[in-house]
Amino acid sequence: MSELQVALLAIGLGVVVAVYVFGWWKQRQYSRKFGAAFSQQHDDALYQEKPAQPEQAVESASFVAEEPVLVNQDALVEVDSAAEIVAELPVIDIATTLSEPCALLDVRSDFIIELHLAEPAAAAVLDGLWQRKFDFRKPVQVCGLTLAELQWERVIAESQPLYSKFRIALQLVDRSGVITVAKLGDFRDLVQGIAQAIEADATVPDVQEVHRAALELDAFCAEVDQMVGVNLRAQGERLMGGGKVAQAAALHGMRLESDGAFHLFDTQGHSLMTLINQDSKPFQHHTLEQSLTAGITLLLDVPRVENPAENFDLLVKMAHQLADELQLSLVDDNKLPLTDAGLAHIRAQLVEVEAKMRGNDLVPGSAQARRLFS
Repeated sequence: MSELQVALLAIGLGVVVAVYVFGWWKQRQYSRKFGAAFSQQHDDALYQEKPAQPEQAVESASFVAEEPVLVNQDALVEVDSAAEIVAELPVIDIATTLSEPCALLDVRSDFIIELHLAEPAAAAVLDGLWQRKFDFRKPVQVCGLTLAELQWERVIAESQPLYSKFRIALQLVDRSGVITVAKLGDFRDLVQGIAQAIEADATVPDVQEVHRAALELDAFCAEVDQMVGVNLRAQGERLMGGGKVAQAAALHGMRLESDGAFHLFDTQGHSLMTLINQDSKPFQHHTLEQSLTAGITLLLDVPRVENPAENFDLLVKMAHQLADELQLSLVDDNKLPLTDAGLAHIRAQLVEVEAKMRGNDLVPGSAQARRLFS
């Protein structure tokens, strides 16, 4: 064997040894970084064993059930027999461990599949989901249990932290209607395929049971989904200029948005009420001075505002002020004068709607209500 061959052999052996040492060192670093998280017995940051509590039932047409599955800081909420689809899921403490988007996920309103990863991974392992996230005609939300902080957080495709679990949820109901069985099946198959590819264990509710519960939720939402309006019209054939309407709206803190309506916003930036053109033509910045209208309408989107009855009082007060400023009259949909008795009747109906929503553990104007009535 020549000296060159001996030298090359020595170099080759040196490279092999170096690679082995480097791999051992990386493994040791990984173990030091994450080993403590796996070796110690931590309480699951999202799921906990059900605490001992006195029995407490909540009346509900569509949310009440035999199996208690969701705990908040005030009460134990029980859902109806359709919730047996998630009977295997442990209790969720939403008061302390979830960011708001994750806290909104609920077996009543979402088809939730949980993945338990064999090894911690970043959001990139869900690549197949990110590519098809908008295929289901309903919002898809992903939450992950962080390996470092042991907290659940909203996950997007670019999220870099390592996660030990994912909760992948498809919203069941919104104002466009209820999810179809076919879409639920497609979503289940997609997530299960991802779980198999990354060797994760998946907890998957029954599609038919989820859909039955979704139909009940949709029926309830349709029952309480009300929009209340107060019309203001000019006398006779008189028309109002759009510029005057805009000026009066601005004096009451309303601003024109891209949907062609003037909005009054609360301190959190949520729309409390809107002012629209009765002529079905949207108000637009560049045509306000040239536009004419026979009347305007103040609208209250009941499920999406806090304390609907109180906000209706605010709407009526503003309607009277606008009527004085623009020389208009308050009328109903038949163009008949709207009396105090008529307004009181509308308010009483709003009180009933609010009570019905609260009785079904859905607070008007809450993040969950805005989500379902979007």
